[in-house]
Amino acid sequence: MKIRLLTVGTKMPAWVQRGVEEYEKRCAQYLGFSLVEVPLARRSKSVSVEQCVRKETEDLLALVRPDDFVVALEVGGRTFGTEALAERVAALRQEGRNLTLLVGGPDGLGAGCRTRANECWSLSALTLPHPLVRIVVTEQLYRVASILQGHPYHRD
Repeated sequence: MKIRLLTVGTKMPAWVQRGVEEYEKRCAQYLGFSLVEVPLARRSKSVSVEQCVRKETEDLLALVRPDDFVVALEVGGRTFGTEALAERVAALRQEGRNLTLLVGGPDGLGAGCRTRANECWSLSALTLPHPLVRIVVTEQLYRVASILQGHPYHRD
């Protein structure tokens, strides 16, 4: 199984890059995790928010493979506990599916991303800044990998 986090954004602070790299290194063997960033569409007075979101949507969807199981990460999506998330990932793995997670820019994901998504998940009812989203997603994927491998990192 390969898991990709496709995210709209800009260069992250060094502490975020280090955190993502650490968790990516820990779970890459088991889950084949990678993070791919598409550029944030340039906001200006002459370009509407809708145009920016449409461009970001096109850029994200260009990276999605036809057979990917796609999840849009949005505040209003389904929430999982860690064990339930591990079960969901295990089921997708057993089906032979690759998982692609989509994270939008500051104005969210476009309708095209939600249409393409097989499911919509939420990390929290809180609105999280992009640096924390990257850390939370990668840490949780490492935690999922730990559960699936029977590693003691996760404790109930």
